[in-house]
Amino acid sequence: MSGQKSSVKATAELQIIPRAQHNISRKDISKNALKVLYRLKDAGYDAYLVGGGVRDLLLGLKPKDFDIVTNATPEQIKKCFSNCRLIGRRFRLAHIVFGREIIEVATFRGHHETDNSKHKSDDGQLLRDNVYGDIDQDAERRDFSANSLYYDIKDFSIRDYWGGVAAIANREIELIGDPDTRYREDPVRMLRAVRFAQKLDMQITPRSAKPIYQLAPLLQNIPKARLFEECLKLFLAGKGLDTFKSLIEFGLFQQIFPNLAESVASENAAYQLMSIALRNTDTRINNEMRVTPAFLFAAFLWHEMEQAREHYQAQGMPAQDALHTAASAVLDGGQYNVTIPKRFSTTIRDIWALQPRLEKRAGKRCLKLLEHPKFRAAYDFLLLRTEIAQGEQATELTAICTWWTELQKSDAGKQASLVNQLNSQADKRRPRKRRNNGKRPYNKRRRSNNSEQSNND
Repeated sequence: MSGQKSSVKATAELQIIPRAQHNISRKDISKNALKVLYRLKDAGYDAYLVGGGVRDLLLGLKPKDFDIVTNATPEQIKKCFSNCRLIGRRFRLAHIVFGREIIEVATFRGHHETDNSKHKSDDGQLLRDNVYGDIDQDAERRDFSANSLYYDIKDFSIRDYWGGVAAIANREIELIGDPDTRYREDPVRMLRAVRFAQKLDMQITPRSAKPIYQLAPLLQNIPKARLFEECLKLFLAGKGLDTFKSLIEFGLFQQIFPNLAESVASENAAYQLMSIALRNTDTRINNEMRVTPAFLFAAFLWHEMEQAREHYQAQGMPAQDALHTAASAVLDGGQYNVTIPKRFSTTIRDIWALQPRLEKRAGKRCLKLLEHPKFRAAYDFLLLRTEIAQGEQATELTAICTWWTELQKSDAGKQASLVNQLNSQADKRRPRKRRNNGKRPYNKRRRSNNSEQSNND
């Protein structure tokens, strides 16, 4: 944890930082976000850039998105923008759509009534949050002090209620309010704490970290679809491997994937494959290369699928049928607390199904396999498997990967030569059929029957 003095405050204490004393410039803010801010201001509403966008700009980073808060209600926001759509049930939000960019606008959140049993579950989780308030209440409802910063479009100042600027300077992730209560209100805040700490190279303060170990099981109350979206943020931000290890340390990963708890505890082959897949994904993201969540989840669940496949084959099921049945059992069995959308689960099945075909390298079909839309993902997956393989399997998979690598780099003539060479080796290993030079095959059974018939005659 951070060795510096914590910036946490017991109560809000507003500090206004004028433009001359901070580094945020409008040239670093999305033009579309500025359009929204100015239009709301011109319509007579208060409007602020808030949260991660302000935090990242102060850190000298390029924000991924820009969120805005205002005292206008969702319906009033919609009247200001023809390109607005309202979303959300737990808390209503306005999305202002500019082509591919979406600017999210929220109304200031307020406090619930003293008797808020209708809004909370038995565990203290907020079920409904459509309570509007003012900026002071909204600041208190924010999760971390570094996210409770407001950039005022009127005078370009920053409003800091909870020591967010100091927290950024100290590189601290500090929860606002009582950690136990705030985590119970929304258990996903535990995941956000880990994600921000890894993403921003910060430390979770001791008071904010301590309750996580005990409250981690509350993640099981979160809808599976929401947890999947959180997984994308956790593992596809370029710090996936470090985030993975931190989640395991706090016991959070084990709540999302209870079926993998034993693997991460023993750091077995399944754990090693997950780690290598995350390292590979981080490298691709940091090199601005494309990635797909399907590749990660294929690695996370591979060994479970393999165990299920072996089980079905032991019952006498053909190899291909066993693989497909095992894939369905793992992907549709509900053994983990995320819902993998079909567009990704289909790719996972393809990656798994191509592994035996890559290993077998069957004749001229090898060239056809190169045209498969998921060939590259399956090939990369085979490379990962090779990294953790041992003994004879490692030797065999290394030779197979080398062959596929050379095949991809070769021209048509060289590819044909590689395939022919492979077929020749296969012919040498295949048992030869006995040749009879065109003579009628000897039929021992027929001769015996004829003898018997002669004797009976």
